[in-house]
Amino acid sequence: MNHKPLPIFLFMLLAVSCTTTRNLTYLGNLPETPEVQYFPYELQDYRVQYRDILYIDIKILNPDGKLENLLQAGTVYSQTYIASEANQYLVGYNVDKEGNILLPVIGKIQVEGKTLPEIRMFVQRNVDSIYNYAYVDVKLLSFKYTVLGEARNPGNFVNYNDYLTVFEAIGRAGGAGDYGRRDRVLVIRTTPEGSKTFRVNLKDKSILSTEAYYIMPNDVIIIEPEKHKIFNMNLPTFSFILTSITSAITTTLLLINYFK
Repeated sequence: MNHKPLPIFLFMLLAVSCTTTRNLTYLGNLPETPEVQYFPYELQDYRVQYRDILYIDIKILNPDGKLENLLQAGTVYSQTYIASEANQYLVGYNVDKEGNILLPVIGKIQVEGKTLPEIRMFVQRNVDSIYNYAYVDVKLLSFKYTVLGEARNPGNFVNYNDYLTVFEAIGRAGGAGDYGRRDRVLVIRTTPEGSKTFRVNLKDKSILSTEAYYIMPNDVIIIEPEKHKIFNMNLPTFSFILTSITSAITTTLLLINYFK
């Protein structure tokens, strides 16, 4: 009996299910040279949108020469709750549908479409018209992003820094999994004009100069699966079927030889 098809079939199974080192390498096309390389890119400042949550702290110098917080969000009591995502809604200032926030003493301020430095300067001018020696600080509390697909720990994440790269974002999700395609990562970005998409290749050095290299608030990162993932997931079923067929053939041959 000719058993050549069985080894050939097993070899094909291994060939299809194998993953090369090249598929698992980030920035694999960077040249191995001691020279410093630069990948220039002009980082765009984030512009505040509807439903964002801002942290605004205003300190003023009172007649006794002591600093005091003008807004509740700047008190020590409130700062203990900022670390909790669930309480950011309570201590922050939400951007309404008209793009405004409402501050005590200062009143309503238009912030939609402005960067954080622009908002800080605008609030500073308003405070300076009322108080002397005032200090204003503005931060974005709602810097959230989502990692989906073939990440080791997909989910929603909160960033407490002003900037975040796509590598840092995926790294916080545990990195791309064994079945994750480093060369096909989709970034979905919400803009006032609508959703904007980027298809990035984490294996290519050109990503360092692209707009999607820096993650913006509310971005969604989707790591696509390798083509052989479905095959590998069904491999135990294939193995079971193959084993069953082989056992049936072997049993049949034994019975035929026995009755002969």
